[in-house]
Amino acid sequence: MSKINIILDCDPGHDDAIALLLSCYSDKLNLLAVTTSSGNQTIEKTSKNALNLLNFFNKNVPLAKGSPTPLKRKVMICPEIHGESGLDGFIFPNYEEKYDSREGYQLIIDTLLSNEHVTVVTTGPMTNLAKAILHNREILKHIDEIVLMGGSTGKGNITEYSEFNILVDPEAADICFKSGVPLRMLGLNVTRKILVREKIVEEASKINTKGSDLFVKLMKVFNENQRSFFSLEAGPLHDPATIISLIDPTVFTFEDMLVEIDTSESEKAGQTRCKKSTITNCKVATSVDIDKYWEIIFDHLRRCK
Repeated sequence: MSKINIILDCDPGHDDAIALLLSCYSDKLNLLAVTTSSGNQTIEKTSKNALNLLNFFNKNVPLAKGSPTPLKRKVMICPEIHGESGLDGFIFPNYEEKYDSREGYQLIIDTLLSNEHVTVVTTGPMTNLAKAILHNREILKHIDEIVLMGGSTGKGNITEYSEFNILVDPEAADICFKSGVPLRMLGLNVTRKILVREKIVEEASKINTKGSDLFVKLMKVFNENQRSFFSLEAGPLHDPATIISLIDPTVFTFEDMLVEIDTSESEKAGQTRCKKSTITNCKVATSVDIDKYWEIIFDHLRRCK
C-alpha cells in the first residue's frame, strides 16, 4: 500500500508533540510539510517548538510559521496547560532556527498543488488552512480529507459549549467545514477518554528510547497542569487521535453527521453542532479503542531511538 501524504498544521503543545512524533515515525504516512498556528502558545513559541521537535526527530521537511492571529478574533493561548514555552518539561538542544520563507498558508497551497492526493491534519486552530482555501480554492481538488482534533458532540472544555481549537478561530473552522472536502472530526467526546494515567507513564518509561524519554518528561508536566487547572486525575491526550486514525482506522468508530460551527459573538461561539441528517459533511468519532490507541503510541516511541 502507498503511504498517505499528510500536511500537519499544529500548535505544539504537549499533545501536538506526540502527534508530530507519530507523523515522523509511521511507516504508513508521508509527512510533506508542517505549519504552525497560534493556539497553545504564541506563534513564535509554537513555531520554535515545532522546529525543535523536527530536529529532535531528525525529520527534514519544510516548516513554515503560520498566522499569528485568528482570522477575526483576538489571540487566545493556553499557558495554564502547556506552560510558558508551550512545551514545558523537556530541554532541547540549541538547534539553528531555520524556517521556510513562506507563510504557513502559502506552504499549504504550494504543497497541495504539487501533490495529487494529500490529507491535511489540523491539531490546533484551523486558521492556516482557512487562509489557504480563501487564497486559492484550486487546492480543494488536491485534498483527500481534512482530519482535525477539535469540537465535541457534547460539552466543551473552555466554555460549556466550545472546545479550544474551534473557539480560538470559529470563522476559520466554518470555512473548512463548508469547503466541500471530506472531514473527519476527533472531538472531546472521544479524546477525553484517552487519559495519560500514571501506569501509561510508567509503561512508557520502560521503553528507554529518546522518544519515550521525551514522552515521559512532557506528560509529567502535562498531567500536573491538567490536575491544577481542570482538576483532572490525568491529562487527556487529544491531538495524536488524528494521526492514529490514519495509521489504524479501526481504533475509532465514526458516524456521518452534519456539523455546523457557531460563529456568533454569543456564549455558544465555537460550538460544533453535530446532527444526524440526510445531508452530511463530516465523519465524527463516537468511540475509541483505548488499548489499541496506546499500543500504537508505544510502538512509535520504540521507533524514536
